[in-house]
Amino acid sequence: MPPKLISDAKRRTHPLVWLAALLCTVVSIAVIIGGIVVFIGYLVIHPRIPTISILDAHLDNFQIDIAGRLEVQLTIVVEAKNDNAKAHASFSDSSFFLHFLEIKIAQLVADPFEVKKNSSMKFHYAVASNSIPLNPEQMETVDYDLKADLSPFTLIGNTRVQWRVGLLGSVKYECHLHCELKFHPSNGTYLRSPCSSRVK
Repeated sequence: MPPKLISDAKRRTHPLVWLAALLCTVVSIAVIIGGIVVFIGYLVIHPRIPTISILDAHLDNFQIDIAGRLEVQLTIVVEAKNDNAKAHASFSDSSFFLHFLEIKIAQLVADPFEVKKNSSMKFHYAVASNSIPLNPEQMETVDYDLKADLSPFTLIGNTRVQWRVGLLGSVKYECHLHCELKFHPSNGTYLRSPCSSRVK
């Protein structure tokens, strides 16, 4: 028979192992409690992301002279909306560029502002461009737009939003706005199309 090894030595767990296990348990419990608190807070507060959108617009002037210079005037109404019932929202670094035929016509900006809980704020922009020289291809496009009675513009930009979600802390993010604005040059009517900002 093969010899049997008999040992009276008792194995003891090192204190550091017990300490590590205790720390892991405490951290796990803290994470679980934190998750429960966040979940309950979300259900109670039900936070909603504030947005920027185009509320209305009008093409006040759209004409081209014999020399091929385009003159444009528009009125654009931008709305900042905060649907949170328990939190104010702060907007800053708001900057939007208006383009036509990939030509930058104007920049729309706003100083930092705050929208109270469950409310909105409107900004009326009167945009008047300088005479824009067009190349033959662009002149042909404008002529086509006038005959079709449809002129598209593009408004692109960003704004920074900050709002506090109760005890969960402050939330900051940048939202991006990219809208195509279509008008009837004959009477300046804006073809309404829903367009709101998205989180970038």
